[in-house]
Amino acid sequence: MVAKHFSHVQTWVFDLDNTLYPPAARLFDQIEVRMTAWVMESLNVTRDRADHLRRHYWKTYGTTLAGLMREHDVDPGPYLTDVHDISMDHLELDPKLAMAIRNLRGRKIVYTNGTAPYAQRVIEARGLANVFDAVYGVEHAGFKPKPEREAFEHVFDLDGTRPAEAAMFEDDPRNLAAPHAMGMRTVHVAPDPHDADFIHHHTDDLAGFVSQLSG
Repeated sequence: MVAKHFSHVQTWVFDLDNTLYPPAARLFDQIEVRMTAWVMESLNVTRDRADHLRRHYWKTYGTTLAGLMREHDVDPGPYLTDVHDISMDHLELDPKLAMAIRNLRGRKIVYTNGTAPYAQRVIEARGLANVFDAVYGVEHAGFKPKPEREAFEHVFDLDGTRPAEAAMFEDDPRNLAAPHAMGMRTVHVAPDPHDADFIHHHTDDLAGFVSQLSG
């Protein structure tokens, strides 16, 4: 039984985008469009160049914002407000996921590279508003992004999370390397598995997987 591997877990940490909702909702597509438009206007570059920079900074620094801050000294506040101003119409309520997470023993938190207010909107649209004990965004990590270990450490210190007694659910495999190194149980949530020694489990059905852990 998979549950035996989580018997020590006291804190359950969930990523947001493409984790607490399925990738088919394509919510992040809206954010990427707004990111590209923001880069175009702020750096005065073409759409193609802006799209290239958006992808390049994400691959190099973990988030587009991190690249913009490091290479262009961008103020994160206006950027984050603008790119997360999107519609939640494609999100559906998920009572099965809500029940599964609610039944987990211990503390349940969300930690995203987006902002906490944006995360709260997503959580509410998914019917998960009364499920989590806390929600943390990139602002709580001093705008340092996952996959940087320092970002995780900052948020976990703030929350009081003990990594050796915690599990991380995440769609981006590179964001599981630091949690694994810190002693966490790691779960890759995605349609396709990713082979890496820092990933303990994979699932394409978060609600079903968590239901096994909550009994």
